[in-house]
Amino acid sequence: MHCNQPIAAYAERLPPAATVSPLAQSSTMKATVELMTRAGCHACAAAEHQLRTVLADYGIEPSVVDVDAAAEAGDPSLRAEYGDRVPVIVLDGDEHSYWEVDEPRLRADLDGRR
Repeated sequence: MHCNQPIAAYAERLPPAATVSPLAQSSTMKATVELMTRAGCHACAAAEHQLRTVLADYGIEPSVVDVDAAAEAGDPSLRAEYGDRVPVIVLDGDEHSYWEVDEPRLRADLDGRR
C-alpha cells in the first residue's frame, strides 16, 4: 500500500480491537476448576485450551493436574479415579465432565454460581 491510500484500506488489515467480555467485567467468581490430565494426551491439550478460553470470561484460572505425576508423587487416588476418563473437569470438587469440555453446561453451572 502507498501512503496516499485511504485509511480504511489500512484498517481492513488490522486485527479487531481487543475487547473484554461482559462476563469478565463482572465480579470475579470464587469457583474452583481443575482439569485432570496426563502427559501426551492430545485430547487433554485441546480441552485445556478450550477450558482456559471459557474460564477467561469468568476471571477463573484452572488448576491442571497430571494424574500420573500425582501417582508418582505418592497420591495414586487421582489416577485411580480419573485416569481412564482424562481429560476430566472437576468443578468445586465434583466431577463435571470428561473426555471433552461441555461448554454450555459449564457456562450454565458457572452462571448459577454468580
